[in-house]
Amino acid sequence: MSGNGRREILLVAVLATLVAVPCLRATEEAVAVALYIDPPPPEVICEKMSEKLLRGITNVATSPLEVPKQVYYTTRDHGVVTGPFLGLLKGVGMTAYRAVVGTFETAFFFVPAPGYYDPMAHPAYVWGE
Repeated sequence: MSGNGRREILLVAVLATLVAVPCLRATEEAVAVALYIDPPPPEVICEKMSEKLLRGITNVATSPLEVPKQVYYTTRDHGVVTGPFLGLLKGVGMTAYRAVVGTFETAFFFVPAPGYYDPMAHPAYVWGE
């Protein structure tokens, strides 16, 4: 590719970035302005905060249930030879993940993030699919 071709590609990439970044920022600002102009009623905010707090406490308390869940699903998907071993490793990892996420949700239940009090872990609870 010639030097002029590279310059043209670089110019197009820079221009596309300059156009895209303000559009993304405008979307974020529009959501923030919409929540500022028409904020939800206090009872909705309190409900969302309490859901996040209870979800966090529940995830910390039930995080050890990830081990049997992951062993079962991994054994079902990969067979009885490798499933229990891989499931145990996945279960231990998911237990730590769910406990940390639950701790953060419990500690920061008053912060409307991520999203608008959305769950940080998916599924929201250990028993979800």
